[in-house]
Order: sequence, then C-alpha cells, then structure tokens
Amino acid sequence: MSLRLAAEVVFWMSGMALFYTYVGYPILLVVLSVLRPRLVRRGECTPRVTLIITAYNEEQALAAKLENTLTLDYPQSCLEVMVASDCSSDRTDEIAREFTARGVRLYRQPQRLGKTAAQNAAVEQASGEIIVFSDATTFYQKDVLQTMMPNFADPTVGCVTGRLIYTDSTRSSVGHGARSYWGYESFLRQHESYVRSLIGVCGCLYAVRRSAYKPLYHEACSDFVIATKMVEQGLRAVYEPTAICTEETNVQANKELTTRVRIITQTFADLWRNRAMMNPMTSGFYAVQLLSHKVMRYLVPIFLIAILAASAVLAPRSMFFAFILAAQISFYIAAGLAGLLERSGLHSRLLAIPHYFVLGNLASVIAFYQFLRGERYIRWEPIRSDAIPEKG
Repeated sequence: MSLRLAAEVVFWMSGMALFYTYVGYPILLVVLSVLRPRLVRRGECTPRVTLIITAYNEEQALAAKLENTLTLDYPQSCLEVMVASDCSSDRTDEIAREFTARGVRLYRQPQRLGKTAAQNAAVEQASGEIIVFSDATTFYQKDVLQTMMPNFADPTVGCVTGRLIYTDSTRSSVGHGARSYWGYESFLRQHESYVRSLIGVCGCLYAVRRSAYKPLYHEACSDFVIATKMVEQGLRAVYEPTAICTEETNVQANKELTTRVRIITQTFADLWRNRAMMNPMTSGFYAVQLLSHKVMRYLVPIFLIAILAASAVLAPRSMFFAFILAAQISFYIAAGLAGLLERSGLHSRLLAIPHYFVLGNLASVIAFYQFLRGERYIRWEPIRSDAIPEKG
C-alpha cells in the first residue's frame, strides 16, 4: 500500500469516526426515540425525600444553598435536609448547625474520604424513600422536587436527573463554550432517556430510590456510575427537563481544564471497572450508548491527530486536502488566539467554540495519561474562578 493510499484510508476512517461521534450518534438517538420511545409512566407521587448536600469547605455558598433548599415547594413533613461534610476545615459545619432549628441535619465524616464516601455514609443516615443529591453551589427552582417525583410512579425508574443551566455573569469565552457544550449534552441526555437509560446524570441534581442505591467505591464518579448501577438492577435513569437548577460555570481556561481532567480521569477508571457493561450481549443498547457517548468521545483526539497528519500528507497533490488542512490549522489558530485573548482579559464569543473544543480534547489526552499512570481522584477541592463556584 502506498503512503498516499494509506493516508486516504486513515483520513476517511478517522473522519467517519469523528462524524459518527458528534453527528451520527445523535441522529441514531433521535431516530430510535421516534420509532420506539420508552416513555415514563408518570403519576401522582409524594414520597418522603432526603436531600443530601455534599460539601467540603463551602462556607461561602452553604447558607444561601440551605435557604434555597428550605423554600422548595414540597411538603415539609416529607422533606429531610442533610449536609454531608467531608471533614470541612472552615465554617461549613458551623453554618449547617445554625440551621438545625429549621430541620437541617449535619453528618460529618470522621475522616476525609472524598465526596462519594460522604454520600454513601449520609444515605445510611437518611430516612427518605427517595434520596436527592446536590452540591452546595447549585440553586434549585422551587418546583424541582414536584416535577421529579412523579417519575418514580413508574416502577422501572430507579434514578431521575434534572436540567442544569449554567450561568456566566462575566460573559467569558470559556463560559460560553461550556454552556454550548452542555446544551449539546442535554440534547443527548433527553434522547438517551427516551431510548433506554441515561449513562450519566447531573451530579448536582439527581434523585435515587433508596431501595436501589448501592454504596459506591470511594473513587467513583458517582454521577456517572449511578446510572450503570440502575441498569444492572433492571432499572433505568431518566431525564426530567422541567426540573431545573442553575450554577455559575468556570470562566478561566485553567480552572475548566482542571475540572475536565478530574472528571474524565475518574470516568476512564469507571469505564474500565465496569467494562462488562460495554458488551452488547450483556447490556444491549446501553453498551452502544457507553461506547458512543463516552469511549468514542474520548478517542476524538486520536481522530483529530490522524486527520491532521493524513491531510498534511495528501495536501501537496490535492486542492481538496489542501483546503481541509488549511481549515484545520485555522481552527487551531482560532482556539489558540482565544486563549491568548483570555489571558489579556478579553473574550470572544466567536472563538469560544474552537477554544472550548480544543480545551476539552486536551483534557481527554491528559486524563488518559493520568489514568494509565494509576492516578485517581478520591478527595476533591472546590475550584473557584474569582469566587465563582465550580461546576459539579
């Protein structure tokens, strides 16, 4: 096989893989959700709910979060509020105790074992039939619980997640890119919910049947693994778009990169640990979802490098490939320019998409390297961008 033929094969195969990842898979979901939708049989349902706010050093946000929680439009006799403190060293525990008279319970980890361990322990203390998990930096609309609970009238539903809307008061390019990315993810989640089950939930807003909750290993990315645990039990995780919460997004590229690397590194470890679920013979279409939404997405940097290299080989003798090569180089220059502008305090919405796209794929490369080295994230540190809360 000649070098040119090999380059063409690499280019078209990588291009098709990239197309499937970002366009083909969403089209497949839409088609299946139309042809054979698996709808939720909603009904009147007002179970006792325990809302757990997991926190580590959240003194800046916790009081406002608790005020928001205590004003939710849900029968107070059916709502228990807990703060699960992972050995916070600031005023987090003190603030939680200030709300004791209003029914808030504090559970403090005896030693710092990480977010997932704190959630596991808090669930053991909970009295609710449904457990809702939240972050201290997320604010709920008043009707969140009322819109989520009717989904549990369907006995096949084990977990329900809501719709997170990121806000960006600074109008940064990173924030705009993150909001666009999350809009795409929300689209996928809605249709995955119609077709089979979600493969992951919004970590700052999801509810689980107490009877279906299984303690997770401490290094687990709980908002990803919880969906798999539901499917293993013959249940499903579903998306409720009318249950809305808001949170400020990161506005600095380095903070967003750190967040993305942490999440993806944990997800690599979770995928490997639960690799049996990626066998279609075991989990059916759920395996296709995992492979398409996660594995293929994390392979995108390889596809991009292959397309760039193949284009460079083919460009000298083809106007088409010369144009493709120039387009790629321009795209990466635009991403780099957006990064330089950000460092100067300037933001460009026009360059936000290439900037965030490159940032996200760089995070995948770094995360894969960390995964291979055996690095794991058990404990977590709140990341702030000029006092703006981190994404969950």
